[in-house]
Amino acid sequence: MHESMNKVAQVTLAFWVMKICATTLGETGGDLLSMTLSLGYAVSTAVFFGIFLVTLVAQVTSRSYHPLMYWAVIISTTTAGTTMSDYLDRTAGLGYIGGSLLLVAILISVLGIWRLALGSVSVNKIDNPKAEIFYWVTILFSNTLGTALGDFLADSSGLGLGYEGGALVICAVLAVIAAAYFLTRVSLTLLFWLAFILTRPLGATLGDILTKTHEQGGLDLGTIGSSIVLGAFLIVYVFFVSRNHSQGKAQQISGGGALRV
Repeated sequence: MHESMNKVAQVTLAFWVMKICATTLGETGGDLLSMTLSLGYAVSTAVFFGIFLVTLVAQVTSRSYHPLMYWAVIISTTTAGTTMSDYLDRTAGLGYIGGSLLLVAILISVLGIWRLALGSVSVNKIDNPKAEIFYWVTILFSNTLGTALGDFLADSSGLGLGYEGGALVICAVLAVIAAAYFLTRVSLTLLFWLAFILTRPLGATLGDILTKTHEQGGLDLGTIGSSIVLGAFLIVYVFFVSRNHSQGKAQQISGGGALRV
């Protein structure tokens, strides 16, 4: 199977940079609705989950990989994941530990069902509707769990490390994962999902830095300003990726070569 058959983005360094930016936008966008606009976690979750379903249907029914569509679904999972986690931890009263444990159980269950149903949970084989649905549901709960873990590390009702302290812990664990990737034969699929979960709290930290006041050590962009900046950056990036993808498809058709994006 050529990589062009895979309907998701290739896992490269650029992918992880974009993923962190998307999760940061999810943090600021989620807080924009739930806090700045005072819609609350339940209503915000309903709104973002509806957006997730719309983007998911568009992605699954498309016949090939489209960067704009792909990253739209990623962003919808980060915003929905932010408010879902906050709802479970705060409104539902599960707390950070209870919420995290519940999300871990859900995530393991989804991965287990995916493995039993299709025989693999590799992100290199997302080439049919069933695999796509499992992939995106796993991504949704991975982002939700990442939010809960980040809050648990940072908040005083958890470990109380603060966002910076929590980010240092996450970076240390990610460094171990990177070392395992280069130096060991640990399952690449396992390393991917661990990294995917753990890059979510980094987005929360970056979002905190963008929205904090100058007195608090932040850039004081607020949730609206930060969301606009991040959204603009993501749009520009996706534009260039989409253009390169289209050029690659044209070269593949004219030259008969394999497409790599």
